[in-house]
Amino acid sequence: MAATDEKNYITPEGFAALEAEFHQLYKVERPEVVRTVAWAASNGDRSENGDYIYGKRRLRQIDSRCRHLMKRMDFAEVVDSKEQQHLEKVFFGAWVTLFNLNDDSEVTYRIVGKDELDPKKGYISWVSPLARAMHGKSIGDVVRVRTPNGEEEFEVIEIRY
Repeated sequence: MAATDEKNYITPEGFAALEAEFHQLYKVERPEVVRTVAWAASNGDRSENGDYIYGKRRLRQIDSRCRHLMKRMDFAEVVDSKEQQHLEKVFFGAWVTLFNLNDDSEVTYRIVGKDELDPKKGYISWVSPLARAMHGKSIGDVVRVRTPNGEEEFEVIEIRY
């Protein structure tokens, strides 16, 4: 399966964020940059016109990002955890609190789509080794995962959606 054919699971919040970014770029920023480029082009010599050169470059960046966002949204499969069954197990969209059996610490992660990654918020991709190891587990189950520090063991202590 090619990377572009792979499912793009995403939470409703993540999909809304993609739509908001697309709207901001396409409906707000792009028209503004187009106006600037048109104005700069009307000033004559374009070879040394910074507004024109920067504006054209920014337009290419905006258009490239918009194409990327459209592809990601086209392949998106929104998964709403409110509609899932077996909420006592770890599946996509879950907030999972783990107790690290190696160092007696707790950590909480949310399993999200690739477009939603945010380590500062504790958002991890559903394709990450830890998320795959947690998939289908219940409270009290032990999860083993290889990390840069070696193999670590975690106990699932809370699951919420």
